[in-house]
Amino acid sequence: MFLHQHPYQPFIPKNATKLIVGTLPPPRFSTNSLVTGDIDFCYGSKNGQLWKIIDRIFSLQLVYETSAEAIAQRKEFLKKHAIGICDIVESCHREKIDASDLGMQNVKLRNLLGYLEKHPTVTTLLFTGGNSKNGPEYFFRKHLKEHDLKLKIISNEVPRIHEFTIHNRTIQTVSLTAPSGAANRAVGSMDLYKKIKGENPDFTTFDFRVLQYRNYF
Repeated sequence: MFLHQHPYQPFIPKNATKLIVGTLPPPRFSTNSLVTGDIDFCYGSKNGQLWKIIDRIFSLQLVYETSAEAIAQRKEFLKKHAIGICDIVESCHREKIDASDLGMQNVKLRNLLGYLEKHPTVTTLLFTGGNSKNGPEYFFRKHLKEHDLKLKIISNEVPRIHEFTIHNRTIQTVSLTAPSGAANRAVGSMDLYKKIKGENPDFTTFDFRVLQYRNYF
């Protein structure tokens, strides 16, 4: 059984207003086995789309390589825009060494509510996935339940929006379409995507995510 430990501590700039919340990076990030094109930082997988989406939205011209410059660029962006990253999974066990959410067992969650208390300026959580089993929203609901809290639905349209209240402070959550190839089939089935694709055959699932994420970053 492989112990998949999150390799990065939360990165939360002072006065952050938003937190990006996912689960775990691929196991190779925990075993220091990065491949060409990986960035040694949160969401740094060469196959991931989050930084490419952000790059497109903000025209950042990021570099995609295993270098200190690549890490510095991303940290600078997060600080400038008051965005933090605090994935909810601290560790899990896996029988098969892959990045599948469903493959996670004996999951240990981070105390995300504790981080929110330490950072009172945060008003929004951006989940990089929805409420499917072992997704970030799914785990956050479990985390809230342990504290007798729950999410209140605000909008049931994708990306679904909820809110919860802690210590007289209301925080909104947005469940974005996952920035991974595994979610492309789900994107392809969405009515909005089909509509835009029908009007513009060159429109891609990546373009769809850029359109969606732009509203929340």
